[in-house]
Amino acid sequence: MSDFPADSPALPSNDTASDAASTAAPQPPGEAGSGLGGLQEAEAAGTAPSMSALGVPDAEVLLRELSQRREGLLAEIGTLEKQRDRLQQELAANPLGCSELIAARVKGFQAYLVGALQELAASAEQAELVREPVRVQPSPLDAAPPAEAASPPAAAGLFRDDADQIRAALQRFGGQPDFYADPWKLRRSLEPAGAALLDDWFLNQGGRGAQPSGGSRNRNVLVAAAAIAILGELYGDRFQTLVLASQPERLGEWRRGLQDCLGLDREDFGPSSGIVLFERADALIERADRLEERGELPFIVIDAAELGVALAVLQFPLWLAFAAGPGEIASEETLY
Repeated sequence: MSDFPADSPALPSNDTASDAASTAAPQPPGEAGSGLGGLQEAEAAGTAPSMSALGVPDAEVLLRELSQRREGLLAEIGTLEKQRDRLQQELAANPLGCSELIAARVKGFQAYLVGALQELAASAEQAELVREPVRVQPSPLDAAPPAEAASPPAAAGLFRDDADQIRAALQRFGGQPDFYADPWKLRRSLEPAGAALLDDWFLNQGGRGAQPSGGSRNRNVLVAAAAIAILGELYGDRFQTLVLASQPERLGEWRRGLQDCLGLDREDFGPSSGIVLFERADALIERADRLEERGELPFIVIDAAELGVALAVLQFPLWLAFAAGPGEIASEETLY
């Protein structure tokens, strides 16, 4: 139960008392309108300070600063472009600069070529290569010879049109010797082996080639004399015989053998005569060149003791080389 009477007045609460105290208490000067609410009320009344006065820059100031920075950057860019142009002019005027510029361009082109070649190689690897079939046509040489091939072969080279005359002369040389024949005519009998050799040399080789030696220098001299006699019938005095033998003794045998077979004198041997003897191939080739320049025909005869035929000899239309066998070479080394 309560000690107070029921009709006594009620006491105010703490919150009501504090609100009443704050309302009744007077505020000190200078604090009125402080805080956020006071500032908003001041702005609404038109008495609030500006943003610049409070230290916050406005939009115009920011735009002005940005414009100044932009102008400064443009000025720096213009200065750098001028320096670039000046450097390019100096490089163009300086040979070293030109070489460096060319080197840079060449390097760039080289890189481009390397890349292009790599792409080409990759494309070639990916491409499918088709192998075309090889078609081999039969050669006319493989055909079977006709039935009339058993007849004497046709002449080749210079003597194609003189085959009948050459064969008639060879047949005549195989008869009895004519010791009293005119000079430059064959005065000795030609053996069948020698006649066959000359038939092959004239009509198959065309007057250019090597033939096997007869086994001795005398037999080779007789064959060469028969060839000289036939050439004399075909060309008259428009040719000259050039004999190559590398030693004087061998040349002596050639001179004596040709004198006996053709009825010649010593005057028939010499630079201005029908037969010239040589120990060196270069001198013989020089003489043959001069004869061709004068429109004459050189006939080159090479002794069997010579180990080979000079390449320059092959250019001339008439040459006969005797190829010695092993026994003949050994005997030559023993004698000389």
